Amino acid sequence: MDLSPPRPLSATRGSSRAFPAPDRYEASFALLREAGFGAWTDALERDLSERLQPGSHGDMSRWQRAVSELPDISPDQLDLAAPSVGVVAAPLVDQGLQQKIRDLLLELHPWRKGPFHLHGVQVDSEWRSDRKWARLEPAISPLDGRAVLDVGCGNGYYCWRMAGAGAQVVLGIDPTILYLMQFLAIDRFLRVPQVAVLPLALEDLPAGMTGFDTVFSMGVLYHRRSPMDHLQDLRGLLRRGGELVLETLVLEGEADRVLVPEGRYARMRNVWFIPAPAAVITWLGRCGFRRVRLVEVNATGIEEQRATPWMRFQSLADFLDPNDPTRTVEGLPAPRRGIFIAEAG
Repeated sequence: MDLSPPRPLSATRGSSRAFPAPDRYEASFALLREAGFGAWTDALERDLSERLQPGSHGDMSRWQRAVSELPDISPDQLDLAAPSVGVVAAPLVDQGLQQKIRDLLLELHPWRKGPFHLHGVQVDSEWRSDRKWARLEPAISPLDGRAVLDVGCGNGYYCWRMAGAGAQVVLGIDPTILYLMQFLAIDRFLRVPQVAVLPLALEDLPAGMTGFDTVFSMGVLYHRRSPMDHLQDLRGLLRRGGELVLETLVLEGEADRVLVPEGRYARMRNVWFIPAPAAVITWLGRCGFRRVRLVEVNATGIEEQRATPWMRFQSLADFLDPNDPTRTVEGLPAPRRGIFIAEAG
């Protein structure tokens, strides 16, 4: 797949472009149409336009200004397959321009997913998302030429990794407007039309949309009140034989059991349940998936999720019992995450 970026709108390194670049999403929607999703792209375009209105969020104007003021720099080398997604120009930009990029990106704090490197600026996000990708990439079907959906994609870090792995087109959805602004900020430099992030929840997708070759749902299932409904929705988005990559909090042990926190879990208010791996496998089978397998279970460590200058709020270390890191501050089992792969029947 050709990942060469489109020609820049301006060749001046210190210049900026209007928000958002009018042709940015046109190229992505064209790729979606080519991949067979033409019946739904008009609805997606309307939803995007509505959610980018200045009044859709109290900080929208400030975020849009920060994105618009980012300099226009032609990308000479894209790094989409590296742990730190990013771009460099030749020669490297000067320190003054690097400082401007850093200051503008910090206006989009907090940065949860990453890392990124942008013309000498290192975005050290809360999550070392590259570590999860390194665990799952060898286990999934090759993404070459595939149409991919990433549900709950955040700022699009994994979407770019998917494009770097050869996907034909990657659609990421996440309702958090700040994450969309972060995606657009990174996209100002990367300019990869194969990747599009839209500010939508799963239930906002057009009715009947289907046909994806691979669907990712990572860090979403335990936030849904009805796990069966979520899994059914994911299956409906896949073509027959398509692949689901599911990552979720799990309990230790083989028993088919589920923890339902009475209140918060690791100080999160919206964790509805944490199943044992056997329970997830049962749910997937009941929802019409086949060839279900557990790839791995990994205990989340403070070296993978931590506070940084790019995410200055509390992080995992603050959510664990200081005297027993195997328990949360509420006395529940510390976070463990399982990766499951299944085929749509």
